[in-house]
Amino acid sequence: MDAHGVMTLMAVGGGLAVLLWVLAKIGRALAGLAEMLAALAVVGMVLWGLARAVGWVVRQLVAHWRTCLTLVAAWAWCRWLGGLSLLVTLVVLGLVQLVWWRLDAVGYDQWCGRWLRSWWLRWALYDRKLPGWLTACGLVVRDASVPVDVTVSLVGRRRGRNTIARSQERSVAVPALLSVRSGASWDEVRVRLVPGQKPEDFDDGARALAVARKVTRCQIRELEPDVVSIDFMRRDLLASPVACLPVPDLVAVDGTGVDLRAVFAGSTEYGKPWRLPLVGTGAHTLVAGATGSGKNSVMWCPLVAAASAIRAGLMRVSGIDPKAMELSYGRGIFARYGQSGQEAVQVLDALLDELGKRKREFAGHTRQVPISTDYPVELLEFDEIGALTKYTDRKTRDAIVEKVAILTTQGRALGFTVRGYVQEPTKDTVPVRELLPRRIAMRLTSKTQVPMVLGDGAYERGAWANRIPESAAGVGYVWGEGIREPLRVRAGWVPDHTIKQLEHYVTNGGAQVISLADRRTGEGRSA
Repeated sequence: MDAHGVMTLMAVGGGLAVLLWVLAKIGRALAGLAEMLAALAVVGMVLWGLARAVGWVVRQLVAHWRTCLTLVAAWAWCRWLGGLSLLVTLVVLGLVQLVWWRLDAVGYDQWCGRWLRSWWLRWALYDRKLPGWLTACGLVVRDASVPVDVTVSLVGRRRGRNTIARSQERSVAVPALLSVRSGASWDEVRVRLVPGQKPEDFDDGARALAVARKVTRCQIRELEPDVVSIDFMRRDLLASPVACLPVPDLVAVDGTGVDLRAVFAGSTEYGKPWRLPLVGTGAHTLVAGATGSGKNSVMWCPLVAAASAIRAGLMRVSGIDPKAMELSYGRGIFARYGQSGQEAVQVLDALLDELGKRKREFAGHTRQVPISTDYPVELLEFDEIGALTKYTDRKTRDAIVEKVAILTTQGRALGFTVRGYVQEPTKDTVPVRELLPRRIAMRLTSKTQVPMVLGDGAYERGAWANRIPESAAGVGYVWGEGIREPLRVRAGWVPDHTIKQLEHYVTNGGAQVISLADRRTGEGRSA
C-alpha cells in the first residue's frame, strides 16, 4: 500500500474514533438526563401522593372534627391513665346518659342525644349507604365518555374495593355528603350537588329515596343553589290526634292577647305549632279534602284559638252552611248565618254592605283599616262551597260567585277574610279557586287533585295528599307564601263539647262587648 492509502486509512480511523468518543459523551449525558428525569418523576409522585394524603387527612379533620377530638382525647386518656380507666369512664358515662334519658327524655335529646345520634347515623348509615342510594335513584352524573353498561359493569365487579372506587370515581360523580343533623323525628342530610344537577332532580327522586331509606316520607329542601337537605322522617309526630287550645275562662277580656295574623291551628310534622292568619296577607283560604278528611278541624280550631277576640268584638264571624250540619252546631258564634242559596246571598250582601261602608269611611285616609270593635275582622266560613258555586240554579250560582269574588279581591286591606271548604277542588266546582291564595290539601281521592289544590309540582315535592290514610283525619299539606316545599300538618281536633263551650263563652257568661241579640237584629242575620 502506498503512502496515500495509509494516510487515508489513518484519517478514516481517526474520524471514527472521534465520532465514537462524541457518541460516548452524548450517551453518558443522555443517561444522566434520564436518571435525573426518573428521579424527578419519583420525587413528584411521592410529593403528589403526600399532598393527596395530607388533603384527605385535612378533609377528614374538617368534616369529622368531633370524632377526631374524641379519638385524641381517648388516646390521651389511655396514655396517661391507662385503658382500664377509659373503659370504666365509658361505662359510667353510659349509665349517666341512660338515667338522664329516663328522667328527662326531652332535655336529654336537646342537649346530648341528637348530637350522638347525628354522629352515629353519619358514620354507621349515611356515609356508607347514601352514595349507593343516590346511584340507584339516578341522582348522580355519569361521564358521557363511558357507556352506561360499561359503568355499571365496572361498579358491579367485586375484585376489590380499590378497583371499584377508582371505577366509580372515573365514571360517576356522586353528590358529596356535607353534614347530618338528627332531630327527634327527622334526619337532615345535607349534600352538595355536582355540576349538571339541580334541586328539582332531587324533588323527583324523593319518593325513591324514602323507599331506599325505608321511611314513609322524604322531604327535599333547597338551602343554597348547589346544596340541598334530604330530610328523612324516622318517626311520625302526626300519628296521634292534635288537641286544640282550651276555651278561655269566662272572664272579661279585650281580645288583644290573640294575634289574628298567626292563630293556632294544629301541629306541623316537625313538632312545631301550625298557625294560620285570619286577617291580612294570605288569609283567604281554600281547604280541599274528601269526606271525613278533617276539613272541619281546620275550621273550628282557629276559631277556638281566637275565642277571646270574637267575644271582645275584634272579630265577627259569618257562616254559610249548605248541609246545615257543621256550622249549625255552634250557630251562636255567627253574626250572620245562612243555609240555602238565597240565605247565602243575603249573608254576602250584608258583608258587601259593610265593605262599601268601610270604603267610603277610609278611602284616601289609610291603606289598611285598623282593627277595632267598630271595625272588626269580618271572617266568612263557607262550608261546602262547591254546593252553591256549582250545584245550584244558575242565577243563584252566578250571584254567589260574583259576591265572593268581590270579597276576596277587595277585602284584604278592609279586614275581610273568606275561608272555603270543598270536596271536589276542580275549577268548575270552585270558580274562585285562584282568588284564595292559601291552600290546604287534606286527604284527596286521586293524585291528579293534588296540583289542583297546591299547584304544579306539589306532588313531586312531597305533597302526597292522596296517600293520607282515612284514619288520619285532620292531616294535610299546606303550601303558602314563602314556602317552597309542601309542609305536612295536622289540624287540632275540636270535639263537640268544646264547640258548645266556645258558643257559651262567646254569647254568655257576662260578656259585655258583644250582644248577640243586637247582632242578630241589627245586622240582618238570616235564619
